Amino acid sequence: MNILVINVARIGDTLLITPILKAIKQHYPQHRLGCLAHPGRMALLRGLPFIDNLGGITPNSQWWRGRLTFTRPWEVALVYGHEPPLIRYASRVAGQVVAFQQREAAVNRLLSHAVPQPTQQIHAVTERMLLPQALGIDSPDRALAYQVLPAESRQARQWLAAQRCGTAGPLVGMQFTSFATKSYRDWPLSHFIALAELMLRRWPGVRFFTLGDKQNLARESAFRERFPDHTLCVSGLFSLRQSAALMQRMQLYVGVDTGPTHLAGALGIPMVALYHCRFPGRNLMPLGRPHVAIIEHPGLGKACSEQTPMSDIAVAVVWEAVQTVLGATGCSPDPVGH
Repeated sequence: MNILVINVARIGDTLLITPILKAIKQHYPQHRLGCLAHPGRMALLRGLPFIDNLGGITPNSQWWRGRLTFTRPWEVALVYGHEPPLIRYASRVAGQVVAFQQREAAVNRLLSHAVPQPTQQIHAVTERMLLPQALGIDSPDRALAYQVLPAESRQARQWLAAQRCGTAGPLVGMQFTSFATKSYRDWPLSHFIALAELMLRRWPGVRFFTLGDKQNLARESAFRERFPDHTLCVSGLFSLRQSAALMQRMQLYVGVDTGPTHLAGALGIPMVALYHCRFPGRNLMPLGRPHVAIIEHPGLGKACSEQTPMSDIAVAVVWEAVQTVLGATGCSPDPVGH
């Protein structure tokens, strides 16, 4: 059965379908698996061995596609999200279309399987697995996937060597911010600085690798001013794939709930991830990975809104998780040289 998966989404939501893609290919190893993603997110899926055909699509660019096709090249299409144009496109190129129930009755009539949305909160990967389950496809493997290519790994190693990143201490990635529309998920920079001071006392050779896009530059600059000899600033300097190759060489990732946190989970980096009470970590945390500490907001299960501050997560709680994760990976708890 040749299957097409359509998922036009942000970084995190793109990575969240990688377990679904793996499950489909494991179920039908001799058949063709295609994936259409947002053109700006295709790079996340490049190199994954279980995808046979990878392409880009957007709701606005699909209207002409498939209209001149007199045969449907795909037997089944799985469509994530609620974009009627993508459902209509899938109905033109696939014999069956599977998606979550849509808002419009006319769009639902195009579906061979209209899967009900879960009535309770479940893990994001488990939710996405509901679509292939409608076809009898499932897998216990819920780990996100990302493939760093050999040339990318070599370039990252060379760049870090040029920055004199040796064995004096751990290389720690820091993700200060989520994206602008969900800035309430950001942990205060002052808390990150306090955490970094604790880490420097324990590991004087630690190097901090600050991550993010251009909106992160002001925080990154302030952090570098505080730790000028211990900070590698890369916000906006590298492509997504180049950044991922650098991330793969980290001993620890500490960040808020955003795309790079999902990417760190896909790479299997030891990590400490901080979540706002509106988006619990238990529903978003990387599954099937060792050395992962999830910091839930203390307001979880209580009255929670966008005004509930992330500053309520204490530095001491995060520091304890950092020590536990690095200790479990074999990083010495004693200062370098002592």
